[in-house]
Amino acid sequence: MDSEEFDYSKLGLKAGLEIHQQLDTRKLFCNCPSVLRYDEPDYTISRKLHAVAGEKGEVDIAAMHEVEKGKEFIYQGYDTNCLIELDESPPREINKEALKIAIQIALLLNMKIIPITQIMRKTVVDGSNTSGFQRTILIAQNGFIETSFGRVGIEELYLEEDAARMIEKKEKKTIFRLDRLGIPLVEIKTAPDLKTPKQIKEAALKIGGILRNAKVKRGLGTIRQDLNISIKTHPRVEIKGFQNPKMMIKTIEYEIQRQEKEGKKGKPEVRNALPDGTTEFLRPMPGAARMYPETDLSLLKISRELINEAKKELPKLREELEEEFRKKGLNEEMIKLLFKEKKIEEFKELLKIINKPQLIVKVLLIFPKEIASKKKMSLKKVLDKIEDEIPNVLRFVKEGKIPESRIKYTLVELVEGKSLNELKVGKKNIADIEEKIRKIIKDKPGLSVNAYMGLIMKNPEFKGQINGRDAAEIIKKYINAIS
Repeated sequence: MDSEEFDYSKLGLKAGLEIHQQLDTRKLFCNCPSVLRYDEPDYTISRKLHAVAGEKGEVDIAAMHEVEKGKEFIYQGYDTNCLIELDESPPREINKEALKIAIQIALLLNMKIIPITQIMRKTVVDGSNTSGFQRTILIAQNGFIETSFGRVGIEELYLEEDAARMIEKKEKKTIFRLDRLGIPLVEIKTAPDLKTPKQIKEAALKIGGILRNAKVKRGLGTIRQDLNISIKTHPRVEIKGFQNPKMMIKTIEYEIQRQEKEGKKGKPEVRNALPDGTTEFLRPMPGAARMYPETDLSLLKISRELINEAKKELPKLREELEEEFRKKGLNEEMIKLLFKEKKIEEFKELLKIINKPQLIVKVLLIFPKEIASKKKMSLKKVLDKIEDEIPNVLRFVKEGKIPESRIKYTLVELVEGKSLNELKVGKKNIADIEEKIRKIIKDKPGLSVNAYMGLIMKNPEFKGQINGRDAAEIIKKYINAIS
């Protein structure tokens, strides 16, 4: 069904997003590295799930559903894991770097930081945590983002530990790896303010863009997104794996059709998004009483000093950086290239050497590709030869030791194996050469560029002092000045 056929306000469509993003630090409650392993594990352990009553004396319905399956859980570990991940040792103090990144993300989402907060345990029913729970901390509340459809509230931001990584799933046995368990991630929950598929997609992409400005992990599996969605005739459903932008609208439309068909007979449940846009039943919706306080750690106090430090190092959003780069004179293609190649930080550092933004983009991104193409070399090989020398090349340009017109030729010579010191000309020499060329043009007016080139390149005074390209640039400059 085409989305135009839906009257979303009449249907009472209401949705909210839950976005989980890994942070690029060591693990949250130990000092183990946050790296995924693909070699053979060093050891395995086996455990089974047992459902027990919580503080209120109730057994979680989702936990009981999993226990009844009688599953065995196998955990594979490495020398990069520790006893904390095996639930054989209490957690250490929270990772301060991860906490600061979470605060920065909250600030970018216009949220209010909670100064004193309780670390909680959240019941995990699928075996993806050796302890049977996930540690989670409410860091901030009451934020918002702006979309073209209006403001969307950001209700809560949690800092929590990621689950173990599923390797194989059988009817009675599931195998997990401990390499991912404990990697810090933020969980962001929007308010149920999303009323159309287009707004849902825009909000998801907007939050994703904000997250990419912080120190987060990149790549497949580092961000996971869930959608809570309902219409007025059907209870809320949670859809897991809702992160493919190309399938978002289609998935929503299929889910609306499914909920319309079920109507009031439908049940609150967790469903899994499939590649074709449909969903399948995963498990019942977890109960509300699955959170209880962490007894091994004290209250978390977020100091004003830490918040101020996070603010001082707050990354700029892409929109802000784009506008800043436009003001510096970069065109849209150059700006797009900087973001695509992830060269923002290098660009900023090189601007400190020489305040010529367009030249820096050419040296960083355009010239290396042109040289690789002309030399029939891989871009990596070209960069290996010149990348470390780019700051020095630009310093020499600023100091007048290399003319700006000769930069690309200088990079070519570096690729060919020459040293930078061999290639610098010197400010006085450049001025002398230009003066001699100017005199030739003055003494023999009216010649073509090629004629002047012939006179210069045959002149022994210029031997080893200038190449043809640079000579042509200087000739054109003086001819244009005269005309």
